[in-house]
Amino acid sequence: MTRYLPLILLGVLLNAAAQLCLKQGMRQIGYFAFSLENLLPIGFKTALNPFVFAGLACYVVSVVVWLLALSRVEVSYAYPLLSVGYIVTAFAGQLFFGESLGPARWAGIIVICVGVYLITRSA
Repeated sequence: MTRYLPLILLGVLLNAAAQLCLKQGMRQIGYFAFSLENLLPIGFKTALNPFVFAGLACYVVSVVVWLLALSRVEVSYAYPLLSVGYIVTAFAGQLFFGESLGPARWAGIIVICVGVYLITRSA
């Protein structure tokens, strides 16, 4: 199963990239009120934003990669590895968006790393 780890991680990284692209797209669009009169103007802005489009494209590709991975490994092995995406997005959020990683987030990242290590060793 570990030979499919790169395929699984590719899917996870594509999913994380999708989140980061969507975040950047929404940063460009900015805060908006959820209302009926905003539906069309914000909908068009969102649909035409290149970062939102790139994020959605990353999601589509990540689903294809994920389906390939699930056809080759046990779901009980692959699914917990999605938590690597939390680590990637936490660091990327800090790097690209200036988000803070406080002690609680660092503790969570360490716990996730230990969990991922244990799962990959159980294959």
